[in-house]
Amino acid sequence: MENSKQMRTWLDDLGLDHPLVIAGPCSAETEEQVLKIAHELKDTDVNYYRAGIWKPRTRPGNFEGVGALGLKWLQKVKEETGLKTATEVANKAHVELALEHDIDLLWVGARSTVSPFIVQEIADALEGTDKIVLIKNPVNPDLSLWLGAVERLYSSNIKKLGVIHRGFSTYEKTKYRNIPEWQLAIELQTKFPDLPLINDPSHITGNRNLIFDVSQTALDLNFDGLMIETHHDPDNAWSDAAQQVTPKTLVQIMKDLRIRKETNEEAEFNSKLSNLRAQIDVIDNQLISILGKRMKIADGIGTLKKQKNVAILQSTRWNSILGSMILEGESKGLSEEFILRMFKAIHQESINHQEKIMQS
Repeated sequence: MENSKQMRTWLDDLGLDHPLVIAGPCSAETEEQVLKIAHELKDTDVNYYRAGIWKPRTRPGNFEGVGALGLKWLQKVKEETGLKTATEVANKAHVELALEHDIDLLWVGARSTVSPFIVQEIADALEGTDKIVLIKNPVNPDLSLWLGAVERLYSSNIKKLGVIHRGFSTYEKTKYRNIPEWQLAIELQTKFPDLPLINDPSHITGNRNLIFDVSQTALDLNFDGLMIETHHDPDNAWSDAAQQVTPKTLVQIMKDLRIRKETNEEAEFNSKLSNLRAQIDVIDNQLISILGKRMKIADGIGTLKKQKNVAILQSTRWNSILGSMILEGESKGLSEEFILRMFKAIHQESINHQEKIMQS
């Protein structure tokens, strides 16, 4: 699969003056709920109304969606509001039912993207369709697996393709439900700059209070749109209550987001500069996170040294680290002076941490 301007045709044909917006409840719960939310979104910037019909759950017994019945509710949404509809499909049967009910946009979920067998089954069922098909990143940070899923659909003569960045699972405790790993989305964007890229801040954050910030970062990184879970009564939603916003909040988010428009050479320069700065911000945050992890390990070393009454400074170990890091830095285009200054600062902070433990 090669990048092509035609990849953007379906998005360009929408003629939007704002990023693409896909919004609606995590799960379709009742016909009344689905229609109420849709009517509150019909005169907003929302382009596609999403609702989960089949909900994959880690453990049985949790709400797994209303099933095919919900597709009829989505048909009513289109009839009553004019909003185009969207839902997730995870197998051939889902695809056939979604197409039968004229769903406009289908997406492949993160749990499905991890399996080439599932993706191929979906691709075969969708072969030649004129529907829009979006592929969420797999749960694990594997760009090849994500692109492989796109290629399977592309090979099935599906022209209206795009991807959704919803973050990646982690065993670590972070402020995000799924860590963004922005660099993977940036790398995908670099390889395929014309493949529409949508951000899903709801699943990245797992927290409605963080949705605006993640959405703004996505737009600063030139994402093409957002998928935001929206519910008229989020706290009582049947699934993912903490990450859903009300239609009123969604409208306010859309108003507050800063969207850059490229209208002349200066605007294009500023847009590119803002994008590069946003990439630096992402990496700087990762650096702080990594340094924090490093100091926690230093704390552990300090505890061991205290137990065994071992001196904090180990010169042989330090000199070895410094020598290898200078060589590694040179291979990455970093000067010896910079490496020395940086690692001396890191080493001093590590000593400070260990001294606090020794004195405690």
